[in-house]
Amino acid sequence: MVLTDAQKRANEKWHKNHRERANYIAMRSSARSFIRKKSTLEDLKDLQDIIEGRKKELAQSLNNQF
Repeated sequence: MVLTDAQKRANEKWHKNHRERANYIAMRSSARSFIRKKSTLEDLKDLQDIIEGRKKELAQSLNNQF
């Protein structure tokens, strides 16, 4: 897909103004790609443990808000 100069400038402006969101999207994409294409069973086990721990942290954080 070929982008016009205006589209390129608009993309750059968006990335500049939404740096945190752009970084989040890039990291999420990398994580998904790793899981789908490169991970081993051991990697998946480790990630599953990390995910369960993070889910507990988030649930606890939500419970502490109320």
